[in-house]
Amino acid sequence: MNLYVPILALLLLGGGFAVISVLAGALMGPKRYNRAKVESYECGIEPTPQPPGGGRFPVKYYITAMLFIIFDIEIIFLYPWAVAFDQMAMFGLVEMVLFILTVFVAYAYVWRRGGLEWE
Repeated sequence: MNLYVPILALLLLGGGFAVISVLAGALMGPKRYNRAKVESYECGIEPTPQPPGGGRFPVKYYITAMLFIIFDIEIIFLYPWAVAFDQMAMFGLVEMVLFILTVFVAYAYVWRRGGLEWE
């Protein structure tokens, strides 16, 4: 338990700082609300009108987000393999080649279907 005391202290310190910062900003910050502050900011361009209930995003955004998550998870799986590569010997190499081959097949499929083209 003594090994975890510094980690817990750091978590408490970081969490306390975050809470105090948010509360201090809410209590001490200026409270001048107007219509411009409530609207979305679009890099200095006049905001595009939104229908009631919010606008619709093209499905392409979601597909891109899912592809990013899939390939990001692949990288997360590569880190432990790289750390323990010398301990796994040939078995680890074969397993990682199969894993990367599977991801490459998914990548080729998405590429052929036009999922990486932005129009």
